[in-house]
Amino acid sequence: MCHPPSRICVVRLVLFDIDGTLITDRGAARDAFGSALDAVYDYRGDLSRYDFSGRTDPQIARMVLRDADWRDADIDARLPQLWDVYLAGLARNATPERVRALPGIRALVGELASHAWVILGLLTGNIEPGARLKLGGAALNEYFPFGAFGSDSADRNQLPPVAMQRAAEMHGHRFRGSEVVIIGDSIYDIRCGVPYDAITIAVASGKTPAETLRAENPRFFFENAEDLGALMSAITGHHRLTGS
Repeated sequence: MCHPPSRICVVRLVLFDIDGTLITDRGAARDAFGSALDAVYDYRGDLSRYDFSGRTDPQIARMVLRDADWRDADIDARLPQLWDVYLAGLARNATPERVRALPGIRALVGELASHAWVILGLLTGNIEPGARLKLGGAALNEYFPFGAFGSDSADRNQLPPVAMQRAAEMHGHRFRGSEVVIIGDSIYDIRCGVPYDAITIAVASGKTPAETLRAENPRFFFENAEDLGALMSAITGHHRLTGS
């Protein structure tokens, strides 16, 4: 992963959240999820009262259904069916008309992908097929060959080592926490990086207020992803870029 002596040796595993960080889906996933809850659990409650930001898909299902007096064992027994119905609906909903890359994202991931010392991946609460449908709607899948997903663990704090292990298997480099950058728009994106000494970058491009994100003490904070130079400096640790 290191460059010749004339170049700086920098290795970064950069892990992106999806919703509110890379893309907005204009309600495509929430609509599909609500329809799936109705079909599988006969649930017709008001999902708008729930904040899904940073939570994994299994966490969201349990949070909503526990409030409707479902027992965990009964919830879990129907989760495979829930995901099947949800994914069918999301495949219909996650069109380019609804799913859009957020401002600055295409430039940022394009710049990161141009450097051999940067490995791009996902760290998201979405189950993997749902993540791929969303990114497909925004034509971003090509940048993210692997990741850690809500289908790997319902606990987001368990996802960084999953992504790090997959990166190691693909690239032959065992990443230290200080080489890992986690970028997200929720408090849970920031919190999941802390136990691993990852570099956390909060972006206030989702639903979480800026002051709430700042209170989590991320390593870096940005209002959005539009300041490409500043974001690249944060990701690289302020090293001068001397080549790819």
